[in-house]
Amino acid sequence: MLRRHAKIIRLIEIAGEVSGRKKLQKMVYIGKHLNMDFDERYEFHMYGPYSEELTLRVDELCNMGFLDEQVESKGAIHMYRYTLNPSGRDFLRFQDVQFGRGEQVIRRMNEENSRFLELVSTILYFNHLPYEEMVRKIFTFKSKQRYTEEEIQKGQAFVEELKLLMQGEIDTAPLM
Repeated sequence: MLRRHAKIIRLIEIAGEVSGRKKLQKMVYIGKHLNMDFDERYEFHMYGPYSEELTLRVDELCNMGFLDEQVESKGAIHMYRYTLNPSGRDFLRFQDVQFGRGEQVIRRMNEENSRFLELVSTILYFNHLPYEEMVRKIFTFKSKQRYTEEEIQKGQAFVEELKLLMQGEIDTAPLM
């Protein structure tokens, strides 16, 4: 049971800090899609792929005192920031969680904002469809985000970049 928790703690340790619940959701989903060892099940939701299991796991980690969750309120909007604390570091010392080349992928994903990662995760969710149909689905389901076809192409290029990082074909990601 705690092994699944340790994977989330390790992701946050590698990232240093993850700003936003949505961003964390998308990072785990994308990582899972790239064959990183995550167990959470996902369904399509208002903001793209979403895992209730991940939400519960993060809440448990905060309640156990392994993660710090800072909440910033900007009017009606609450922004959550997750960092690893000393108790979480101690816990990780007893867990063998390695992501290998996935560590570079985690760092690279964390450089992007949640809106872009939402698009990338949605692209991956519909990647089994022909390109035109995938674009239609994004325009339909994500109409409020007003993604452009150029952004979708940038998202696809980002997926390819992450795949190359996972395969070790590039050492560091090029700036986009």
